[in-house]
This record gives sequence, C-alpha cells and structure tokens, in this order.
Amino acid sequence: MSAPRANAPACSLLSPATVIVVAALGLAILGLTILFSASAWFRQGPYFYLNKQVAGVVAAAVLCFVVSRVNLDYARRYAWWIAGILLVLLFLVLIPHIGISVKGSRRWLGYGPVRLQISEFAKFGLVFCLAHFLALNQTRIAELSRGFLAPLGIIGAFAGLVVLEPDFGTAALMVAVGLVLMFLAGARWRYILPTVGAVIGAFTVLVMNNPNRLRRMMEFLSEEKSYQLRQALAAYAAGGMEGTGLGQGRQQLSYLPEAHTDFIFSVVGEELGMWVTLGVVALFATIFICGLLHLRRAPNLFHFLLVAGCILLITIQAVINIGVVTGVFPTKGMSLPFISAGLSNLLLMGVLLGVIWNTHRTWGRATLREEVRTMREVLA
Repeated sequence: MSAPRANAPACSLLSPATVIVVAALGLAILGLTILFSASAWFRQGPYFYLNKQVAGVVAAAVLCFVVSRVNLDYARRYAWWIAGILLVLLFLVLIPHIGISVKGSRRWLGYGPVRLQISEFAKFGLVFCLAHFLALNQTRIAELSRGFLAPLGIIGAFAGLVVLEPDFGTAALMVAVGLVLMFLAGARWRYILPTVGAVIGAFTVLVMNNPNRLRRMMEFLSEEKSYQLRQALAAYAAGGMEGTGLGQGRQQLSYLPEAHTDFIFSVVGEELGMWVTLGVVALFATIFICGLLHLRRAPNLFHFLLVAGCILLITIQAVINIGVVTGVFPTKGMSLPFISAGLSNLLLMGVLLGVIWNTHRTWGRATLREEVRTMREVLA
C-alpha cells in the first residue's frame, strides 16, 4: 500500500469520499420521498413509516459522525471483543423468548417498538475482524492454515449463525464479501475456487431442504413467476420512461407486498420512471467506482481491506436487491441501501459511511480529477 502523500491538499470538496457521501445522501432523500408515497395509503397513516425513516436517517447521520471521529488503529485493539459480542448477539437471536420471530425467521432483538436486526451489524463486525486478522497475518496469507483456513473459519462463524435464523441471503452476502477480502489480501486461487464451489453446493443443499426457499427457486426457474415478482414487473411496465407521478402508482395499494421495504425499487420505477431507476443504478455505480479511487490512498492493508469491505457491503447488497426486484435473481428479502424502510440497515449504512469519511480525514487526500488521471496512467 502506498503511503499518504505529504503534499496532498488539506481539504478537497471533490474527493472520491465526498462524492460517495453525496451520492448516499441523494439516495437517502429519494428514499424518504418514495417511502412517503409508498406508505400514503397504509392503515397506520401516511406519516407512520416516514417518521420512522426520518428518525432512522438522523440516527444514521449521528452514528456516521461518531464513527468518522474514531481512531481506527486504536479500535483494532478491540476487534476480537467486537466479534465476540456480535457472535453472542447472533446466538441470542436464535433463543425463543429472547430473539423476535417474524414470518418464520428469528432475526431481531429489541424491546417494545424498537427492534434491531443483529445480522446487519454482524456484516460490519465480520469485515472489521477479518481486515484486522488478514492485516495481522499478511506475511502468512499464502499458508493454508493461517492464511486461508483461519479467516475462512471467521467467515463461517458469522455466516453459520445467520443461516440458522434462517437468512440465506445475508449469509451469502457475508461469504461473498469475506472471500473477496481474502482474495484482495493475497489468498491463493487454488484455495478460493474450490471453496466457492463448496459454498454453492452447501447453499444448494440448504435450499433443497427448505420448502419455502425451494418454492422460491422453482418459481424463479419456471416461466410462472411469483405473484410478488409479477406485480413488481407490472410496476415497471406501468411506469414506463417518465413514471406515473409521485403518489399515483397502484402497487402500494396492497397489490405489491413489502412495497416500502424490499421491493421499494419497483415503486421508484412505477412512479418516477425508467430514467430515475437508471439514476439510482448510476449512483450505486458511482459509489463503487469512487470507492476504488479512494482505496488507492490506503496507508496499510488493514485500512485498505476495511474500506473495501464497506464499499462491497453497500454495492453488492444493492446489486442483489435490484436483481431480485427485476427478476434477475430469485426472490430474497434484502433491503435496498439508503432507500428501503428499516432502522437496522440505515444504521449499518451510517457506520459504513462513517468509516469511509474517517479515512478521508486521515489518509492523504486528492481531488477526483487527480485520482482519475493517476488511474489512467496506471492502466496505460
């Protein structure tokens, strides 16, 4: 990793990290707008979900600020404590009368109206712990035991408890991000490729033995799509290029289940049209590209892997959600970052942005134009 540049400007309004934060803010504002429209006819009232989402965005912003001021190198000392606490919480979720069960899945801890989905925070815990371990053992990454099996065990501990909830999608996201981080740290292909095959095989067996997941998979493979997906695709068709207008869509009138959470992208497509949906995709692509540019300035492997994990958690989750609601992937409940209703995922996004802004403050800084020019020189 290259060291921070001494002649870097003290502040840059057009740095990759700044663009990431601005893109995330734009997505959050769109989320508030479309959520108000999607929940306008709900029996709880038009402001019920909007008020909760505004509170979530404010809490996420506060959390982002707090994380941005933390000394990441000092926080590394507590990596195993963080991992241990989150693993205990993931275990508590599975215990009846402690974990909260909704629609057959036990994923939440909470009291009264406040519920937190522990697996959301476990995503960051996995990235933080894995980045710490891989950086600590970067000279031994080529070894099978210390460089591959040990970090694979860390991934398995987190993902295994999430599978038991059951939440196959989040577990798959954890495994995917973890394996990418191992590859970026220098793990060998001859170890990674068989592991990917084994993971796919394991998830296939789990799906085959879970009637609900098997039904979703069979519906995805057949020409007869599920009711939820048919309604989502109908929303895109109704929206066309320009959209029907805010509050004019029909899918939030109980036609489309989970219209305000997992399938909110369909409401965007119906009411705001194809151009706005493509704009959402472009914003997530911008976050990914600017994340790559920002990573060039990482001073060490720990910082590099930590920020890479944050970028991957945001963009891969977005790809999965958009793929599901457009029929590219099998139906799976997963939030669209910054847009879907849900406190836990908003708080996670606040933590991830806080880490990115933290490194913007502490690494060497440069303008986006300088980063792009340097990247072109490298590729040339």
